[in-house]
Amino acid sequence: MSKNKNNQPIWSARINKVSSNLFKKVGGSLSIDKRLFSEDIEASIIHVEMLFKQKIINFKIKNKIVWGLNRIKNEIIKKKFPFDEKLEDIHMNIEKRLFDLIGEEAGYIHTARSRNDQVITDFKIWLKKANNIITKNLDITINNILKNANKNIETIMPGFTHLKNAQPVSFAHYLLAYVEMFSRDKKRFINNLENINENPLGVAALTGTSFKIDRFYTTKKLKFKKPTKNSIDTVSDRDFVIDFLYSCSACAIHISRIAEEFIIWNSDAFKLINLNDKIVTGSSIMPQKKNPDPLEYLRGKTGVIFGNLFSMLTILKGLPLSYFKDLQDDKEIVFKSFDQLKNSLIILNDILKNFSVDKKRMLELAENGFLTATDLADYMVKELNYPFRKAYLQTAKIINFAEKNKKKLTELKIDEINKIEPKLTAEVLKIFDLKHSINSKTSYGGTSFENIKKMIRSYKKNH
Repeated sequence: MSKNKNNQPIWSARINKVSSNLFKKVGGSLSIDKRLFSEDIEASIIHVEMLFKQKIINFKIKNKIVWGLNRIKNEIIKKKFPFDEKLEDIHMNIEKRLFDLIGEEAGYIHTARSRNDQVITDFKIWLKKANNIITKNLDITINNILKNANKNIETIMPGFTHLKNAQPVSFAHYLLAYVEMFSRDKKRFINNLENINENPLGVAALTGTSFKIDRFYTTKKLKFKKPTKNSIDTVSDRDFVIDFLYSCSACAIHISRIAEEFIIWNSDAFKLINLNDKIVTGSSIMPQKKNPDPLEYLRGKTGVIFGNLFSMLTILKGLPLSYFKDLQDDKEIVFKSFDQLKNSLIILNDILKNFSVDKKRMLELAENGFLTATDLADYMVKELNYPFRKAYLQTAKIINFAEKNKKKLTELKIDEINKIEPKLTAEVLKIFDLKHSINSKTSYGGTSFENIKKMIRSYKKNH
């Protein structure tokens, strides 16, 4: 960019003809990457401080550049910065403004670096912050689920397989399954911080530089763990982008799944939960409707986040090493996924604070479908020493009898049961109690009330 007296890009010194208006429009990235202004200025200041430390520039030049960069940052924050679309991106806009403020000496800022390493450095610094923001939002989500779980330890509901009643569970146990999911998401974003913690600054365009720079100094100042080891890989690498986009996609899956559960549970067919008026919408034609639109929004936007991951994978799959214009799309893709995931978590947290449980309906539904059948089979294994498959067959016969006679298991009499399995005594009748069934599941990770209380305490302690 040099002096940029005519607001021309730096490469205009080599390229004689002006780019087509269409390419200027589609080739620039200022509208996207201007949100990196703070990271760009931060990295540039550290870079010039390193240049001074290494005696590549003098004290006066270093101070003028640092002063100019701080002024530019203040101008952008106060919305007084003269952005120019002709200058392609935020990096060239900042450099052009620095020339306006301090003159020719602004040209020293780009000594021993390229836009290639400059952009990746800015992007990695931004992504560190993004991972931390998502992690904090996940903490809020986990806490909101734990609050709901703590209020519903003894709320009995049917556990489902294939959306059919399977076995009785505590509603809190169901909710804690999502604590596990979002905890794994949190770990993924934390792990991203480790993988992203290598400093790209100083590899220049692709080969490194002949200037006697100190990459360990910039690494420490920019709070990276270590410098990258291979200059070609550094400018080519977008694995850290894929890691972030995959983490967003996995988290979006979990948001979509809980949204779908809530949609089903809130439906007129199930009626297990109620949504506060704050988180429903109406119909333009049916006055009675209260639709779970925010939940459907969460479910739908998951596809957008998936698409961003697939876009980045497709961009990378055929690229040779080093830098190519294709890679410019990485920031827009990441920004979109970050913004969407952050918004989705905020909406989900609002929903988690604005729904109520119909405990009576949950219990009523759990009393249908012979949910304690497995308990009966297990009882025969333990008390009659039957092989499980024999116990299973005898239980199936008892279920068939109850179904044929339109009776629940709790309505069966011992003499009716004895016609099928004579060895059972009246003690077996307690097996059909839903609460007894739940509290019998004492194996680690099971749904017993005591297990759940312990798990909630553990989550709160370790969260």
